[in-house]
Amino acid sequence: MKDRYIQSLPSESIGMLRRIYRGSQSHQVRQRAHCILLSAEGFSITQLMPIFAVTRKTIHNWFDAWERHRLVGLYDQPGRGRNPTFNDPQKQQIREWAKAHPKNLKAVLAKIKATWDIEVSKTTVKRVLKSLSMGWRRLKRGLAAQPDLIEYETKRRQLEELKRLDEQGEIDLRYLDESGFCLVPYLPYAWQDLGETLVLPSQRSRRFNVLGLMNRRNELAPYVFTQSITSEVVMACIDDFAKTCQQRTVIVMDQASVHTSAAIEDKLKEWDPQNIEIFWLPPYSPQLNLIEILWRFMKYEWIAFEAYESLENLGRYIDKVLKGFGEDYVINFA
Repeated sequence: MKDRYIQSLPSESIGMLRRIYRGSQSHQVRQRAHCILLSAEGFSITQLMPIFAVTRKTIHNWFDAWERHRLVGLYDQPGRGRNPTFNDPQKQQIREWAKAHPKNLKAVLAKIKATWDIEVSKTTVKRVLKSLSMGWRRLKRGLAAQPDLIEYETKRRQLEELKRLDEQGEIDLRYLDESGFCLVPYLPYAWQDLGETLVLPSQRSRRFNVLGLMNRRNELAPYVFTQSITSEVVMACIDDFAKTCQQRTVIVMDQASVHTSAAIEDKLKEWDPQNIEIFWLPPYSPQLNLIEILWRFMKYEWIAFEAYESLENLGRYIDKVLKGFGEDYVINFA
């Protein structure tokens, strides 16, 4: 097949094509302008095909558009392209079906077929959902119930006042909670090569239980156990922490059974002369306990992958993070 070339480009056309090639916001328009320039310089269609990763027919179409319309032929004309498979109301209906079946696109495909007699692939449906600002993301665990709104708002306001006193240096506001760590890792997000999946070792093991008392200044009093944390353990930790208290200290805790037992209630009078006061959060309100942020950082960011190779490694990394908190590991609570 005889090659075809663009010939006899006037100097003003060459100048305009160069400006379009360098400055157009449309990648396709830049490609077409560049192709016309190269052809005029003597590049054959056979040479142009791999440069622009298109077929011979596509380049012939570019040449035809140039010869018929000149500069206007570089731009797509209205009405070009395949008509969309779904109109806007259909797209919204697909969105509703996807929300009703968030893990099962096969059910959505079946409804599309049954309702409109249209057969499409999962890829097409995914493209529709992405255009509607939907994405495939990890779910979150939720609470079994919701807090009482009046109690929640009352406690939230009281906690804000305690934060103000803490910022003014009148009290030390500490957030207390417990968390467990074992060789079954929490799965974080991580940068990975396409086609490659990083695999974390996982195995059943004993747990390290950590109790911490943390304030907004990244000061932490941590206690690590291999035994279960009971009310007696909580009391022993607070007793030990009380020895270091230099001012009135308010400890924020949730209403877990180990925090609200009769034994804890009996200790309140003993802690009062030691300037220790307990502030109980409303039920189902973990977002009000800032130490939850510490546990998330530890589990999803600060503990390295190799920690899960052995219980010894895990213990060493937990110890490293807890001892380095406030210097090497910092949370911005602003």
